[in-house]
Amino acid sequence: MHANAIKRDVVAGRPVAGAFVFEFFSPGMSAILANAGCRYVFYDMEHTGLGYETLKWLFASTRGLPIEPMVRVPRGEYTWIARALDLGATGVMVPMVESADQARAIVEACRYPPIGRRGAAFGFAQCDYQGGDIGAKIKAYHERTIVVAQIETERGLDQVEQIAAVDGIDVLWVGHFDLSNFMGIPAQFGDPRFDAAMRRVAKVAKAHGKVAGFMATDPAWVARVKEMGAIR
Repeated sequence: MHANAIKRDVVAGRPVAGAFVFEFFSPGMSAILANAGCRYVFYDMEHTGLGYETLKWLFASTRGLPIEPMVRVPRGEYTWIARALDLGATGVMVPMVESADQARAIVEACRYPPIGRRGAAFGFAQCDYQGGDIGAKIKAYHERTIVVAQIETERGLDQVEQIAAVDGIDVLWVGHFDLSNFMGIPAQFGDPRFDAAMRRVAKVAKAHGKVAGFMATDPAWVARVKEMGAIR
């Protein structure tokens, strides 16, 4: 099983470029993205209808490539998270995280005992179908898995300090469309209230030794989030 090639940079707050894939679930997509310079890919299950059978071969298509296979699951329940990790995800993004209790449950679903409550499935896709010492594997899984909590509701924004304080959450990711919707200013990204919300997430992430993430879709967004500081 391979280590996560980007986690050290992510945790250190260094910019790491990747891609979200919402359509065109093709066997060649992972290679195309790696050739374009992406260091990770999030295959989206929240809005696309993507299922586990397809996700499994999408992850398989990243083997041997310099790109990390990650996924946004539909919600933060154990069933979604643990199955994605069993298939080989080296990172999971969870939408609409709204409390510290939710964040702790997400971390538990990503970790084996005694840290978490994840069920054992060794020798499968996440291990590249290899044998080996189980204790060493568990340690490696814990070290490689990136856990991303999306802050994209008014409740999540209100509880962002508590969410950021949960050990095991690596990234606070602003979901800009949903956040603006739940703030009552849909897609009004120039509104001072939205700007303040993004800056707050960036500040809180930095204060807690976490990283803030964002899906920057054009150069203007890239410049804007860089100016805010912690968001990459």
